[in-house]
Amino acid sequence: MNLSEQIKDDIKVAMKGRDMQTLTILRGLSSSMKNKSIDLKKELEDAEVIAVVKSDVKKLKDALETFVSAAREDLVKKTKEEIEVLKKYLPAEMSDEDLEAKVKEVLEKEDITDAADIGKAMGAAMAELKGQADGGRVKEMVGKLLK
Repeated sequence: MNLSEQIKDDIKVAMKGRDMQTLTILRGLSSSMKNKSIDLKKELEDAEVIAVVKSDVKKLKDALETFVSAAREDLVKKTKEEIEVLKKYLPAEMSDEDLEAKVKEVLEKEDITDAADIGKAMGAAMAELKGQADGGRVKEMVGKLLK
């Protein structure tokens, strides 16, 4: 069963269980997937579905920052719950130790030792770690290692 089918099945389960919160979140995800499918003029593969989920999670995290700064605890709680539901459809991210090891390996391979080359380092690291770690975590690790 591919990821699109899994999401559709989870929508049915949420409907039958009358879990309106999960149902609303998954319907929004399904809508985003449908829009992406229309843009690409084809059915989405698992990698493309994951990209849509990541995009939705990123939007929610951006909104979460705004809600936190505005002291909107009701929206903060709701947004965190939405993020948790969507994270179930993402592959597990690598641990900090594995991330550090991979970034060190990339920096050595590219012979990058100066913080002035952070852009080059990020490009190489993101190409190597595509989909395995969040860009923010990679940036933080590259900055830490290039100090």
